[in-house]
Parts: sequence; structure tokens; C-alpha cells
Amino acid sequence: MENPEALLRGITVNAHSSVRVEAEGKVLYIDPFKLQAAPHDADLIFLTHDHFDHYSPEDVEKVLKETTVFVLPQSTAKAAAAQIGNRCTVIAEPGKPGAAAGIAFEAVPAYNLNKQFHPRKNGWVGYVLQLNGLRLYVAGDTDATEEAAAVRCDVAMLPIGGKYTMDALEAAALVKQMRPQAVIPIHYGSVVGVPEDFDRFREAVAGAVRVLRAF
Repeated sequence: MENPEALLRGITVNAHSSVRVEAEGKVLYIDPFKLQAAPHDADLIFLTHDHFDHYSPEDVEKVLKETTVFVLPQSTAKAAAAQIGNRCTVIAEPGKPGAAAGIAFEAVPAYNLNKQFHPRKNGWVGYVLQLNGLRLYVAGDTDATEEAAAVRCDVAMLPIGGKYTMDALEAAALVKQMRPQAVIPIHYGSVVGVPEDFDRFREAVAGAVRVLRAF
């Protein structure tokens, strides 16, 4: 199994679920949100769905350049059509693999089990990205579904804030099933959840998986 350290060094969580990754000679953003700068450096932008804290047009604008490629679900492509313009767009279909700008990915269904914020019928997703010979799973807004439990990855980024997604204890149980090399909890401490959710998550994981703090 590949060592994930180089991949981990390339990952930045800006806030909430906003992730930037440098790998494979490219800059990738997943759900850019609350960005402090405007580097216009995105080779690819992956969007999981179109809630305000995942598709933020003003933050997308900060990282856009002429050659940026978008990867996003069909419903989000409609919401973002005016901003995407003529840029290359790849539609992420839940449960199916794809590729964009030389980056292979799998679109994992992301939905709620016992609440209605993220209905399965909407076709929203998380992503498993193939980077540096490793698999990075950025789960999007989801509960601990069968599809999430079936993901095999080296690094997992899971929501833990509860209310709209799984909470810290549910995410800890999920990560014990998945058994990645490392997990970075996200989606807590700002829009939803509290900073102490990290400690609840780490304690519940109980050393089964390496837990890294993003913020």
C-alpha cells in the first residue's frame, strides 16, 4: 500500500467542507467555500451538490480560470450553468466511475437515511479521487450509508457535524468499517456542529484509524 504522506501534504481544508488538493501536477477544489484569497488556480472543481455551503458562486469565481474543468451532478450543473459557461464539464453519475483532465474518480451516492435534507433521488455525490497512486474519498453531505461503508480508500474526509449529515459517533463507526490509513473529519464547527465534535470523533475512533485535524 502506498504511503499517504505526500497526498496528505497536498490537502488543505479551507473551511467547513471546502477542500483544496495539489496532486498529479494539478490543483483540485472540492466545494470551494469561504476562501480568503482569489488565486484563480483551479485545474478542476468538483462539486458534490448545490446547497449554499457546497456550491458558492462567489468562491468558485475566486479559483476559476479559462481552462478549469467542472465535475458535478446533473442537478448542480443546471444550477451552475451560467457560471460554467463554455468550460469543460463532466457529469458525475452516482455509483459510476469517470475521468476529468486525466484524474480518475468514482462518484459515490451521498444522501440521508432518516432525514430529508439530502434525498437520494437528487443524485448528489461524494468523490473517490485517484491521486498519486492513492484513493482519496471526500464524502459530501451524507449519512453512514451502505455505499459509503463499501468505499475502499487510503484517506477519507467525512462529515461529522450531525443535523444535515452523520454525526461524530456515526462517522466513527463508519470509518471503523472502511479502515482507511487516515481520516480527516470535516463539515463541523462553522455552519453546523461545534469544534468539540473533533474530540468526540477521535475518542470514538479509539486509535483504529489515524485521525488528522484540519481546523
